[in-house]
Amino acid sequence: MTAVRDRQDRAAFAALFRHFAPRIKGFLIKSGTEAALAEECAQDVMATLWHKAHLYDPARAGVATWVFTIARNRRIDLARRDRRPEPEDLLWMQDGTEPDQAELFEAAEENRRLAQALADLPEKQRALVQRAFWGERSHSELAAETGLPLGTIKSRLRLALDRLRTRMS
Repeated sequence: MTAVRDRQDRAAFAALFRHFAPRIKGFLIKSGTEAALAEECAQDVMATLWHKAHLYDPARAGVATWVFTIARNRRIDLARRDRRPEPEDLLWMQDGTEPDQAELFEAAEENRRLAQALADLPEKQRALVQRAFWGERSHSELAAETGLPLGTIKSRLRLALDRLRTRMS
């Protein structure tokens, strides 16, 4: 791992890949992930390993601990993504009739209130909300992209959502 971290050694990465990819897939399958999704997730974990190798610190954790922590976090991200509800079906689109104008006005008014509530959030919170919901980023992805600790991401999002909930009720 240090060869990958220090020199971007492709041969060392290939050895890590051969060793860990099947083990990650097995770990994910044992955790209840479908085989195809486990394969995709294992590939993603290994790509993360390559791209984040500079973050590896052998004083903090062994290679296996670090790799399986990444896999565990990715599995949690996938579970959260799968639990997201789908947008409601619009009944007026299904039967071909025009929507009720009062419903359209009400929806437009709610969208306006939400836009204003978002605009009133502190910039750091608003940016995270936009990236999390419109960009469909997980907390871990946001932490990796921004360089902020995962706890900070979660706290800012929680505060922002509480503010939005209060403004919208």
